[in-house]
Amino acid sequence: MPTTICIANQKGGVGKTTTSINLAAALGRAGKQTLLIDMDPQCNATSGLGSRALPNHPLVSEQALRHQAKRTDFSNLSVLPGSHRFRDVDLLANLDDSESERVVQQLQSCTGLFDFVLIDCPPSMGRLTQTALSASDEVLMPIQCEYFAMEGLKQMIGVIRDVMHHRPGKLGFAGILLTMFDDSLELTHEVEAEVREFFGEIVFETVIPRDVMVSEAPGHCRPVINYAPRSRGCRAYMELCMEVLGRE
Repeated sequence: MPTTICIANQKGGVGKTTTSINLAAALGRAGKQTLLIDMDPQCNATSGLGSRALPNHPLVSEQALRHQAKRTDFSNLSVLPGSHRFRDVDLLANLDDSESERVVQQLQSCTGLFDFVLIDCPPSMGRLTQTALSASDEVLMPIQCEYFAMEGLKQMIGVIRDVMHHRPGKLGFAGILLTMFDDSLELTHEVEAEVREFFGEIVFETVIPRDVMVSEAPGHCRPVINYAPRSRGCRAYMELCMEVLGRE
């Protein structure tokens, strides 16, 4: 059965899109047919894989999603590009219940073609993120190792609980991922200890280090595992991939 993972956090700058791109690429490298769906109007997941944003967002068009997914230059990896078009963004951000259910069904319609579907969400707790959560089997939450990490997590978990209440048994936790981990900073270790104590086993053992190679890779339209295969960031995302596969 295919697994759909929503990568979400209402805070920006926590490594959400970076994780979406690199985990998707790592799953593809591991031999899994993988689709990355870009639901963020910034379309950074689209450009980070060397694709172009579409004139119209696939989720508001009549065409089946499987016909709009684009093969990338990376092993077993396809992307469903996003769109910058303001009208489409506005429509998706203001879905009513019936429209949201249609989008959920549209998202789920293409999952049978892949082993993994990853959804990169906008940095918000709005309707678009809630719809992505409703279409997913699991949610992965990247958090930056900083003072307000726990506050942001608690807010996001409230949204996740609402989705779980409306769709009992559908959505689970893939895990919480610590990003921008700087081993030399005491604050980093304090945040890690607090998150692990509070959330326990749902926190991934893998942490994503601060690594300039991870930051540079999107500028070259490549995942870090292709851009800098010997880097610390590459190793971390491959280890995360193995953890994700081990939890299935």
